[in-house]
Amino acid sequence: MPNHRPEMVTGDAVVLDIAVAQMPVRAVSAMIDIAVTLAGYLFLLIVLGSPMGRFDDALTAGILILLLVLMQVGYPVAMETLTRGRSVGKMAMGLRVVSDDGGPERFRQALVRALAATVEIWALFGSPAVICSLASQQGKRLGDIFAGTVVISERSPKAAPLPVMPPGLAWWASELQLSGLRAESAELARQFLGRAEQLDPHTRLMMAYRISGEVLAHISPPPPPNAPPELVLSAVLAERHRRELARLNVAPPGAYFPPPPMPWPPPSTGGFGGFAPPS
Repeated sequence: MPNHRPEMVTGDAVVLDIAVAQMPVRAVSAMIDIAVTLAGYLFLLIVLGSPMGRFDDALTAGILILLLVLMQVGYPVAMETLTRGRSVGKMAMGLRVVSDDGGPERFRQALVRALAATVEIWALFGSPAVICSLASQQGKRLGDIFAGTVVISERSPKAAPLPVMPPGLAWWASELQLSGLRAESAELARQFLGRAEQLDPHTRLMMAYRISGEVLAHISPPPPPNAPPELVLSAVLAERHRRELARLNVAPPGAYFPPPPMPWPPPSTGGFGGFAPPS
């Protein structure tokens, strides 16, 4: 049952920490949407029942097929396009359909998903959707694979904000060799910085030195003497993010550009002070 947090990188090189929707939640959402679709179809039949009684059999059959297509395809396409990836069932369960890059679902993607659903959900009673979702690392059904989308949970914890580059370490970070930095180490550092304020001072300091030691073992050159470990981690992650922006040729407002090299500690700030390795 997929319930992990895959990494998505948007066009702005922002890493999205998201939770793929769980199978039971998606099943309940689908059942709600199926109920809404059937209720809408029955409502249209009741409203149009009397006028259709005066038509011949061929025209009546054509109208019934048109109403069926309208509810099975038109409803999900219209809802997910207007609400940017949410149907009635997804609203109720806190789900949303997004593109593989984390962007909002587009009309073309909603149409592909709805057309695929007529076969894998309506015609085959959802069995292909269940099998494909269980086999997919991101819990995708066939419609998601064809459309390039994924269903996520909006009620999961939000990702911690990206670290800010410490001004006094920008010159050092700009010279870093980060090719050896593992994604697991970077993620560990990001999670630590995101909840560092919740830790008691001693635990926070010890964890900072341990995690920074693990990160510094895979990068070069070493940081300036007496640089606080939390600021070192912030500098490494901020520089890693900046280089990803440069790789994608993206420069959004507020993007970090390193200043020219300067001595340590920076004369204008007088150093960071207050931090020393535990004895």
